[in-house]
Amino acid sequence: MGLPELNGTEDLPIYDSHLLEKIQWESSKDKFDPQISPSSPGESLFMRPLSSGDYDRGFMQVLAQLTKVGEVSKKQFLERFESMRQCKGEYYVTVIEDMLTGQVIGSATLTIEKKFIRECALRGRLEDVVVSDSHRGRQLGKLLVETVTHLAKIVGCYKLSLDCNDKVIGFYEQLGYYKEEGRGNSLIMRLKD
Repeated sequence: MGLPELNGTEDLPIYDSHLLEKIQWESSKDKFDPQISPSSPGESLFMRPLSSGDYDRGFMQVLAQLTKVGEVSKKQFLERFESMRQCKGEYYVTVIEDMLTGQVIGSATLTIEKKFIRECALRGRLEDVVVSDSHRGRQLGKLLVETVTHLAKIVGCYKLSLDCNDKVIGFYEQLGYYKEEGRGNSLIMRLKD
């Protein structure tokens, strides 16, 4: 299923959607009851890369259920989208769309950090995992995390890390994430509110 056209212009994906087809889901099947997958996330749901038309499909409103978004105009969204899309191999924003409503109802991001260590390896970061409150309880957050984890393997990351609130540590531990011995600290400095 290709992306629809938006206002007579091509609706561009942020990354090549064929990467989702490369996911070997067998290793994740036992984590889902009932069974769902990237190719079959649930009735009327479609998993795909973020697209340039998703501003009008409620992408920013879904992100606002996760954290402070602020006022982002469509122009700002499209400028940021295009700058991220031009950084081939660095931003993999994956969304779930409810095809009945035409709205984005979930999202997760894989960002790639290019390293000099480990023979110029790639390190992945799992960011901005969110499912709309209207669709929670359907394993979609778990599906997004598993999908991004598989994408990180496909693109060649040696490690995938994340930061999260204490209340959801157990959720990520269920999916195989853990605190490394001697590296259980995550320090930050907020430069803006």
